[in-house]
Formats: sequence, structure tokens, C-alpha cells
Amino acid sequence: MRSLRNVAAAYASGLALGLALIAPIGAQNLFVLEQGLRLGLVRALPAVVAAGVCDSLLIGLGAGGASALLQGQPGLRDALVAVGVAFLALLGLRSLFARAESIAAAPAGSRAGVVARTVGVSLLNPHAVLDTVGVIGGAIAAQAASRRAPFAAGAVTASWLWFLFLAAAAAALQARLSPSARVWIARASGALMLAFAVVLATRLG
Repeated sequence: MRSLRNVAAAYASGLALGLALIAPIGAQNLFVLEQGLRLGLVRALPAVVAAGVCDSLLIGLGAGGASALLQGQPGLRDALVAVGVAFLALLGLRSLFARAESIAAAPAGSRAGVVARTVGVSLLNPHAVLDTVGVIGGAIAAQAASRRAPFAAGAVTASWLWFLFLAAAAAALQARLSPSARVWIARASGALMLAFAVVLATRLG
């Protein structure tokens, strides 16, 4: 019974840390929200799954020691930031110049494109990588051996639940918003992504 309580406590701790890190607005969250608004819940599920898988992978890498590699290799961090700046700027410009027709009816067969962009904004986003690999990975490593697996499971659960919540909430708003309102939301999302890119760019060099 005591070991079960320890497992539950470790899982709850990982869940709480994961939600605390993932809930603040960021490029990854903005992208999943935009997909829910643009595509509806069912067609946005590939973005939810791709984001959840990427976070799970990064958390696993962090637990395996990749956090120490990132901290010890400043050149690797700078390269990651540079790629992230370019990718966020590209996504931001794409959303900033969104048009009503592209919002109202996403092209058929775009699932692969949604997955590819989700993977990009997840794995090429320095904030997401540093949070999942660095912070969560470091927290997992700091746990006692018996607590690491449930702690990691809690953090992974937080990512999946949060992305599903974002997509579902955005999809619920989809029917209540006019095409022009959705366009302006997409443009605001694009402007925020560009702002993230600018902030990241100031950290180079």
C-alpha cells in the first residue's frame, strides 16, 4: 500500500510539473489551437497526436540524460535556437497572412502537412525542447529510482491531456466564430509566433 501511494504521489507530481510547464502560451500551444479553429476537433487530432508523441519522445530523452548534453554544449543550444527562429518565423508569416478561404476550408489531404508542421513546431521549438528535455528530464533524473517511471508517466499524461483540451476548446469555438473572426485569430497567432522568433533571435551570439 505504501509503495502504491509513493507511485501515485510521483505520478501526481509529474502531472503537476508537466501542466505547469505546458500551460503557458507558446508556439506549440498556439499551433494546436489554430488547428482546432481551422479544422475542427476530428481533423485536428493528428496535430494533437503528433504534439503528444513529440513531447513524450523529448521527455524520454530528457530522462535518459539528454538534459545534461544540452547544458554542456552551448553550441548545440545556439544551433537549436537558430533553427527554431527560422521555423517559427516561417509559421508566423504563414498565419499572419492567412485568408478567409484558407481558414474556412482547409485543403483535402492536408493531414500529412499538419503532422509535419506539428513535429516542426514541437522539435524545432527551443522553448518546448528546453522545457521537456531540460526541466522535466532533469526533474525525472532527480527522483528516486522507484519514482522515475511514474513521474515521467505523469508528465507525459499532462502533455496529451493539454493538447487534447486545447484542440477541443478551439473546435468548440469554431462554429461560433465567423470566418473573418477566425482569420484575425490566425493572424494574431502568427504575430505572436513572430514575436517568439524575435525574442529567441536576441539570445543568439
